[in-house]
Amino acid sequence: MMEPQGGDDGGLRVMMMEPQGDDDGGLKPFTPFRLIKYNVEEDEPQRDQRGLCIKVQPGETGLLVVKITQNTPFHGYARDSEKTEKKILRDVLVRGDSYFNSGDLLWIDHERFIYFQDCVGDTFRWKGENMATTEVEAALAMVDFIQEVNVYGVAVPGCEGKCGMAAICLRPGTTFQGEKLFAFTQEMLPGYAAPRFIRIQDALEITGTFKQLKAKLVREGFDPKAISDPLFFRHDSQKSYVPLDSDLHQAILDMKFNL
Repeated sequence: MMEPQGGDDGGLRVMMMEPQGDDDGGLKPFTPFRLIKYNVEEDEPQRDQRGLCIKVQPGETGLLVVKITQNTPFHGYARDSEKTEKKILRDVLVRGDSYFNSGDLLWIDHERFIYFQDCVGDTFRWKGENMATTEVEAALAMVDFIQEVNVYGVAVPGCEGKCGMAAICLRPGTTFQGEKLFAFTQEMLPGYAAPRFIRIQDALEITGTFKQLKAKLVREGFDPKAISDPLFFRHDSQKSYVPLDSDLHQAILDMKFNL
């Protein structure tokens, strides 16, 4: 089980009571969970030569997974078997086992305390809310000048979690309209879900299985000095998405805006 503890960093600090052996041993009354290595680039757990997942060591970040047993069942999502299957990892530590994929990356220190780090895949955490990127993408896709959209979270110094950002492609013959997009997001999305940053691209990068790539975009962030694509910032007082230049970028880093 996990017991909340006080942490100087203001984040979640919990005592880890993970089974120490290959079975649950004396911890059977508790929920058996593990932290396993996760490849953020490929958006999947790392596996060894046997095809099994790899447990993390102190000082490493791993994906939180919970073993599915009779005592800790996972009933899945009603009338959505495909979504249910995506949350189950199989052959995790031994052939034939199954674990629930929490979607959370946690970091474990050498005293076996763990800290929340990030959400993986199609979710990220901002202002205490888990954001489903697909839901925000579906909303933004309704804007008449947006042809394609890829939503992800980026780190902002001084802020906990990841702030929403969207890479978009414009429909042929259209232009970006900052005031219109601001009004749309204000009406259609909760404040915490409206992307703070917009990046306009000629084409969105996808994998061989047509899945949008997010990891590279997350790493590149929103620095106009490092990104040649047009960038925009959701400016509350101007009620518009305004061009993000170096001065505005520095003001954001200096925490002059309440994100």
